[in-house]
Amino acid sequence: MRNNLIYRATFHTRSKQLSSALSDELRKKYSRKSIRVVEGDSVKIVRGEFKGVDGKIAQVSTEKNSVAIEGIKKEKTKGDKFDVLIHTSNLLVTGLNTEDKWRISKLEGKRPAKQQKDTKKEEPTKETKVTKNEKKGEDN
Repeated sequence: MRNNLIYRATFHTRSKQLSSALSDELRKKYSRKSIRVVEGDSVKIVRGEFKGVDGKIAQVSTEKNSVAIEGIKKEKTKGDKFDVLIHTSNLLVTGLNTEDKWRISKLEGKRPAKQQKDTKKEEPTKETKVTKNEKKGEDN
């Protein structure tokens, strides 16, 4: 059972498992405890070797349920540096990447599809209709 949930999970299930806890400020603002992490989110490492380090997410690995954070690298014996992958459960999200409007509207509890339709209705139309009386007045 556990193998199916973790190691043989489908892609959309693995994507849902890539969530991290929100900071106290964001928790109060959005009334949620956790969120799926994406590239560009600001995080703080809570557990492990790099505990207390802040940074932005540079890469998300769905296969390993981990993320690579900018500035956190380890050095090999030959001198090469490589990114350290940190499990998402060891992270605390301190800032969100707000480029994705769909994600933000879902966080705020709004229906994203409905919100996009409302913005289309508010746009003014460029064409203006001219009545017959106005046309007669222009000719005179």
